[in-house]
Amino acid sequence: MTTVDLSLIHTVTVREHFSAALQSAARNQDVALRDNTSTYLVNLLTDYCEASALAAVTDSNQQIKPLATLYGEALEASTTEHRRRTLRKLGDLALFIAGIFSDSLNRKLVDVDYYIGMGEAAYCCVYDSLQVDARARSASGVFAELSSKFPLLVDLLTEISEMSGLKSRSDLLRTYELWQKTGSERARKQLRRAGIVPFVGRVGISH
Repeated sequence: MTTVDLSLIHTVTVREHFSAALQSAARNQDVALRDNTSTYLVNLLTDYCEASALAAVTDSNQQIKPLATLYGEALEASTTEHRRRTLRKLGDLALFIAGIFSDSLNRKLVDVDYYIGMGEAAYCCVYDSLQVDARARSASGVFAELSSKFPLLVDLLTEISEMSGLKSRSDLLRTYELWQKTGSERARKQLRRAGIVPFVGRVGISH
């Protein structure tokens, strides 16, 4: 897994950069987010700039654990808090990879739609868990929004990735595949701007 190249970010702190980038992407894509959810996303991006943040989801060989492995660990957790924490890590990792490094999934056994499905489910489970914990229930709204808007959040992070110089914009075939798999509104607009009218099952070139 590649971490964010901090040399690409100048004059402002990493947190300020991602906060401004998230606001810009949300405005461009007309996505409304709660303040707490925006803060969560900025913290996630900031934390994952440091390689140490990945330590919690890597194995003894320094490889990122498959999402299915993290899910298995959550099922086997001895306490509710451990299960909730592991599911949150799963959701965070799925969102980060699907949004920032979706190109790394190209030609892999699992694709971005798998990460979206796993991330949605993980955050939903965290939300459900918080509902039965009166002390933590106030935080549940963040995870409800993370789950319900997961594909939209992937689009936001993809735009942030492009703003930060982490992602090529030239792979139209990959963008089309992403639209086919997820129905991403952002991917559809990118295709339209490139003169490609996306229809299920075929590609039409606009004139």
